[in-house]
Amino acid sequence: MRTLEDYAPRRGLSIPIVSCLSPDGEPNDADQRRLVRYLIQSGRGADVLFVMGTTGEWNKLDQARRHRVIRVSVEETKKHESRLVRAGERPVEAWVGLTAPTRAQTLETLELALEIGAHAGVIAPLAISDLEDPVRFLQRDVADLLDARERPLPIFLYDNADISVGGQAHLRTRAVKEASRLDFVRGIKVSAPPRRLGHYTKAARQFRDLGAFDIYVGDAMQILRLMRPRTGFWGALREHWNRFLLHDLLPSGVVSGPANLFPREWQRAWRVASAGDVERMDELESLFVKFAASYRFPEGKRSLAALKRGLFRRGVVSSDAVAKGTSALSREQAAQLDASLEKLDDEIAGRLPARWRSDPSHADEP
Repeated sequence: MRTLEDYAPRRGLSIPIVSCLSPDGEPNDADQRRLVRYLIQSGRGADVLFVMGTTGEWNKLDQARRHRVIRVSVEETKKHESRLVRAGERPVEAWVGLTAPTRAQTLETLELALEIGAHAGVIAPLAISDLEDPVRFLQRDVADLLDARERPLPIFLYDNADISVGGQAHLRTRAVKEASRLDFVRGIKVSAPPRRLGHYTKAARQFRDLGAFDIYVGDAMQILRLMRPRTGFWGALREHWNRFLLHDLLPSGVVSGPANLFPREWQRAWRVASAGDVERMDELESLFVKFAASYRFPEGKRSLAALKRGLFRRGVVSSDAVAKGTSALSREQAAQLDASLEKLDDEIAGRLPARWRSDPSHADEP
């Protein structure tokens, strides 16, 4: 049996997978399976599929629907895991977003993740409404539940001010420091500026060997800046400042919502950023900026609806429906977005080699 000591956090591209819904708001299992296969891209897309995160509309679905999406996504990921290994491709892990509106529901989802064999769990403590002490919750409730099971489960923290329900926007550095003492807490996903990433890195290093507590960047475009080699006096100064903020540690991975539509392109972005290939970093950044501009309307951003619309256009899913409470596209906005995506797809085809362009045909694999 694998132990926590055997577990090394999966590095690279983490895609917070969208939840596929039918027009009536119910989870669409067939579409969810197709999306998982599309994101894996036969080993050329995601390194990690993060199920039921913010992009998965976790706080817009009830517990039964959340669990249904989780079961289907993890099952489909694991089905392809051994196939990838046999083919000599990189295996993909399924990490489950355990966060629910209450402590009890969060623990119920942890039990589900253990039952179905998820590779890891992710908890956003500040998004749980009745949770007063995040560290005690991990030390007691989560630890006790894990101790009662034979199979260990690595846990990653998630820090995102957009989903915090109380007055506290981010986890306190002291809380991350204390949580990192727990053997099952293996890292944190952070949607925050570099300085906060650095605070967490410094805190965790108090109790862990270098590299044992991994940082995943939640603002995906940051990797194209944080990992950029600089030249000249001011460039070198900027690079040293970023290294100072991160305590000389580069991120272990990137969490990219737009990678739902562009899994291969974002895998390439992670690789060229890791390699410090500035020219290709600039090329990809220009494409991603254009996608971000495509879903900004006078009425506001429609990022999640744009992802689902893009997947619908590519034939990956049969519906672009969003959950109740998520901002949807109007008919005019959808038409405008379609035109922008068509133009962007043509530009991607002209600038990236076929190996690094996402292929919708993978959704049809058995």
